[in-house]
Amino acid sequence: MSENITRRWAMAALTTVLCLGSVALTAPSAPASAPSASSASSAAAVEAAPRISRAQVLERAKTWLTANKGRPVPYSQTKYWKDGYRQDCSGYVSMALGLRTPGPNTVALKNDGFTRRIAMKDLAPGDLVIKADSNSADYRHVVIFDGWADGAHTVYKSYEQAGGVGTRWKQHSYGVNGRDGYHAYRPVNITG
Repeated sequence: MSENITRRWAMAALTTVLCLGSVALTAPSAPASAPSASSASSAAAVEAAPRISRAQVLERAKTWLTANKGRPVPYSQTKYWKDGYRQDCSGYVSMALGLRTPGPNTVALKNDGFTRRIAMKDLAPGDLVIKADSNSADYRHVVIFDGWADGAHTVYKSYEQAGGVGTRWKQHSYGVNGRDGYHAYRPVNITG
């Protein structure tokens, strides 16, 4: 008699497992392209970014050169300037572009729809040169392109927020050789 009961329980258990498996295989799945909460919030932030001209980006960038009582805003990855933006390179760029405070980080500027990649030869004032392929914030960087410094396009003028010095206008060759991890990007909220 106990063998008969055991067989019935085993059969009931097997039937339950098969039914549950059948339901799992036929149940509708979530769409493969369902946006994540972070991508949805990034999309909203990009859509909310005000339209801004190239001249306005450069004028805003210049303000941090003297915003600290006539001196550059000091660099910090943890502090925020009086205007609410982080005092690092991506916070500075976010300020210049008029993005929401405290601004996206360098990786988000590159990957979350705030910019689109362009060729280095197509850089125009207000565009960005970004290196964002490191897991460490210490090895990522973004500068604001101001114009070519030479006819051969080997050096360009740029605005940046740099460790040890703060806000500065400097000539760079980041990205020109195509082998240093820096690439050109156009902010999507720039007009013209």
